Amino acid sequence: MEKIYPKKLKRGDSIAVIAPSMSMALIGDDCKTYSKKYFEDELGLKVTFSNNAEELDDFRSSSIQSRVEDLQNAFLDRNIKAIFTIIGGFNCNQMLDYIDWDIIKNNPKIFCGFSDITAFNNAIYAKTGLVTYSGPHYSTFGQKELDPYTPEYLRKCLFKDTSFEIVPSKRWTDDAWYRDQDNRNYIENDGYWIVNEGKAEGTILGANLCTFNLLQGTQYMPSLDNSILFLEDDSESKLGNFDRDLHSIIHQKNFDKVRGIVIGRFQKNSDISKEEFKMMIKNKRELENIPIVANVDFGHTDPKIAFPIGGECTLETIDNKCKILITKH
Repeated sequence: MEKIYPKKLKRGDSIAVIAPSMSMALIGDDCKTYSKKYFEDELGLKVTFSNNAEELDDFRSSSIQSRVEDLQNAFLDRNIKAIFTIIGGFNCNQMLDYIDWDIIKNNPKIFCGFSDITAFNNAIYAKTGLVTYSGPHYSTFGQKELDPYTPEYLRKCLFKDTSFEIVPSKRWTDDAWYRDQDNRNYIENDGYWIVNEGKAEGTILGANLCTFNLLQGTQYMPSLDNSILFLEDDSESKLGNFDRDLHSIIHQKNFDKVRGIVIGRFQKNSDISKEEFKMMIKNKRELENIPIVANVDFGHTDPKIAFPIGGECTLETIDNKCKILITKH
């Protein structure tokens, strides 16, 4: 399938904010205010919201029909240049059988979100060839004190065409900022964890590991041929959970065609140390000959990068140094 790279954003463009997982009604007023202000004042974008974004059912979401309608309308609207998800959740894979994929293929545009949105990011790429983006939600910008690292990489990935290197942030946080905007707890970043050395280049797939695994055995699972997997998980994933979920991918057809693995930073509640993680990887002979690096700035901590699902990158982990270069996005 031929890849489709959407047009980049520019100041003055209009974006649509949709809620394909949890409802926008769950987002606090201060978060909504800060997010809208940042998108309009700092990024220079015109913000619109889907008709059913605030719909709320007993599952903290909205009906499948409402969510599919909002998604397809956003792609059909020629004034909209990008679509951002408001937040993650647990149920966007419910929508996959109800989507008219030709609407997306024939109206390509930027689509960005992470966590549960991983199901969309990879299914869209598998069904249409459209490159999507695993990156911050609209609500991510609802932080009163937003680390500039996050918008820096959003601009690099969604506003510019040039290749860019992913370098570690200086600090990170795993606090519940949406509950208390005035008391942030920052941790010094100790840099990348290089597990296996080597060089690789390939197509980026993955993102949230347990959500990516929901696509296994379905028409929505992209081919692993010549891929570099970007994988992360949230605080509910302990070392044992991550281990077995990772091994589920190892069992997939053509896993031997995976060229490298990049792991996002673990949350503190996952309680996964560098030493334990390296030991887990080293116990898997299927991973012996591919470069692997962890503690990269994506996933459920802040700040976070944006990166292209279906895009291209190179990975070098040589002499205890790491270079991750996004080459096509």
